[in-house]
Amino acid sequence: MKTIDSIPTSKIQRASKLVKTGAKVGVNYLKYYGDKIINTEEKAKERLNENNANDIYDGLKQLKGSALKVAQMLSMEKNILPNAYVEKFSLAQFSVPPLSPPLVIKTFKQYFGKHPNEIFDVFNSTSVNAASIGQVHKAEKDNKELAVKIQYPGVAQSISSDLAMVKPIAMSMFNIKGKDSGKYFKEVEDKLIEETDYILEVKQSIAMVNAAKHIPNLLFPRYYKELSSERIITMDWMHGEHLSEFVAHNDNQEMANQLGQALWDFYMFQIHKLKKVHADPHPGNFLINKEGKLIVIDFGCIKEIPEEFYIPYFELAEEDNINNPAVFKEKLYELEILREDDSKEEVEFFTKMFHEMLSLFTQPLHQEVFDFSNPEFFEKIGQLGERYSKSTELRKMNGNRGSKHFIYINRTFFGLYNLMFDLKSQGVKINNFKKL
Repeated sequence: MKTIDSIPTSKIQRASKLVKTGAKVGVNYLKYYGDKIINTEEKAKERLNENNANDIYDGLKQLKGSALKVAQMLSMEKNILPNAYVEKFSLAQFSVPPLSPPLVIKTFKQYFGKHPNEIFDVFNSTSVNAASIGQVHKAEKDNKELAVKIQYPGVAQSISSDLAMVKPIAMSMFNIKGKDSGKYFKEVEDKLIEETDYILEVKQSIAMVNAAKHIPNLLFPRYYKELSSERIITMDWMHGEHLSEFVAHNDNQEMANQLGQALWDFYMFQIHKLKKVHADPHPGNFLINKEGKLIVIDFGCIKEIPEEFYIPYFELAEEDNINNPAVFKEKLYELEILREDDSKEEVEFFTKMFHEMLSLFTQPLHQEVFDFSNPEFFEKIGQLGERYSKSTELRKMNGNRGSKHFIYINRTFFGLYNLMFDLKSQGVKINNFKKL
């Protein structure tokens, strides 16, 4: 894969890159209007989506950082984005052009004050894995295989300006109006800033490993504080293949069930026992070894769940409350889904919408055992998401709905469900975490 010798770090440089990307998108639309004349609307739209996805991703992968991280987050929204975007943006999870070896060494000296060969017995300056915020190199020290994650230059400093540039796109995509929208973008900005603080990540990683290491069929790397810094993390090298690679060839249902149970237990234990959760559940953050153990390798995004959100959120998910109109509406107000300034039409619309969504989405939580390999359940979720994404009635209303905490908690559940379906796990014991 071609390497990158420099990354635009100033606000002007990064804005210029996005302007050039926007110009390409404009040309794609001109092609689309001509394409409609000689092809069907569906075929022309499909080609437009493919061209736009390619050009937007190509622009973002040069920027790296929060701009590319947003693309990675969007790749998990399979029910919102056209498939062309999902497929292209999902590359941001673990497959983007890495920094060149000279820039790696320069960056290492800047962050650590030393050449990597002064610290490790062996250091491979060619990246083995490059993602949105950093890339991973293999190293050895004292006969131990190590993974060294190096953050890209300028990522931490450009978060606010990057988000300001992508904000108009996100507001349009998710029907967010200007009023009160700041809290949502501030939540994303705060989490991205946390993800660039590698000292915090090491601390969070060690705490999470110690808390969850007793869960069966789950493995974690060891983290080395003495070999880490504000922009570098050193951990054990874990042998395995990414979850997305594993599911592409796996035909062992027993192993799929074992992995699914471990993944589900891990998330339910975090949410209900720790009140904090690994809120970045995409395939690039999980490995599977030959023994069928699930390996969690990244704790950069940890979301704390405050009690004032946790209680009404899971009360709303209870089947009795979903089916009790008065209680259901009361919880919608508590979670800021319904607002005091809503019109009668808005109250009726959003009450019906969320009742329909939660009645479907919480089905696994209402059963002792659930089959996550059932395509019918996920098809219904996809159909519901597609229907509301095209709703002209919804477009007329203010999309600012829900507490800011929904952003990462909903992202966690959507990501978890997608991973469980990818694994095709059957017979998953929903409340097994209570015994752990």
